[in-house]
Amino acid sequence: MVTGDLAFAIIGCGRIAQRHAEHISKVGKLIAVCDVDMEKAETLGRQYGSNIYSDIETLLNNENGIDVVSVCSPNGLHAQHAIAALNAGMHALCEKPMAITAYDCRQMIHAAEKNSRQLLIVKQNRFNPPVVAVKQAINNGRLGKIYSVQVNCFWNRDAGYYKNSWKGTKALDGGTLFTQFSHFIDLLYWMVGDVEKAHTLTGNFAHKNVIEFEDTGVVALQFCNGALGTIHFTVNSHAANMEGSVTIFGEKGTVKIGGQYLNVLEYQHIEGFEIANLPPGNKANHYGAYTGSMSNHGKVYENLVDVLKNGAAISTSAFEGLKTVEIIEKIYAAAQNK
Repeated sequence: MVTGDLAFAIIGCGRIAQRHAEHISKVGKLIAVCDVDMEKAETLGRQYGSNIYSDIETLLNNENGIDVVSVCSPNGLHAQHAIAALNAGMHALCEKPMAITAYDCRQMIHAAEKNSRQLLIVKQNRFNPPVVAVKQAINNGRLGKIYSVQVNCFWNRDAGYYKNSWKGTKALDGGTLFTQFSHFIDLLYWMVGDVEKAHTLTGNFAHKNVIEFEDTGVVALQFCNGALGTIHFTVNSHAANMEGSVTIFGEKGTVKIGGQYLNVLEYQHIEGFEIANLPPGNKANHYGAYTGSMSNHGKVYENLVDVLKNGAAISTSAFEGLKTVEIIEKIYAAAQNK
């Protein structure tokens, strides 16, 4: 167990790092920050009075008192940076997606186990009030057997979003399901179960010569428990985000979590039961010209502190992060096999 105030480092000082730093300041001390772009590292470091580094190895060698490294670097570097932190004897909190290959996820888990360190994955949409309520209803058998599920991910990411960025590259981004919609895949696994088969069609309609992968996909899924599912995802919603939703059809009820970011209970019809008195959710993360998923990072850090100080259960384990990546790989592999 960790006693006293937690000491943190952040690897990667882009937009999401600002959110992490804000919540770290409420539960501990941000001792060090690191980014290959020194301007970004200096901006964040000076704001929080942190030591500033341009490479992770120097940080890990110099900062022996760090308890937790928050990995906020590009997707394709998550494994490298998390493993380095774990091997240095520090716990790691990794932004989504855990990595962009299942192999890398397994290497991360191995490093955590080898070093007896904790590895937590950020999946903040699990804390959205309607998501919490529906998950509890499923766990309590209120919906009975799950028959099928439909996921809609209709967001906008224009060319400006990808300009002069690692986003949109196969090596560091990985694909639209990794960067934009891995939260939705996580909730499919969390609520319905593991995926046995996927049938996928993808296309790049509006981002040719802008990104190295699809901007749209349609997916049919068969889950290991026999349930069926569909996913329609796109970053071509005209001019603005439109919808992020999960609709579940069960033996005893139907529910739809919608809004733009899984933040609204749009529909429910459940036998002998009603989800009522939901607390208001947090606002969406704002990143300049666009918005992203709900801002529940505070709850992620509350859980991290509870895990390290009190031995609490991890809200999203490394195994669950691995399962999300495995399902995304299965979806993309099905597209390549067409």
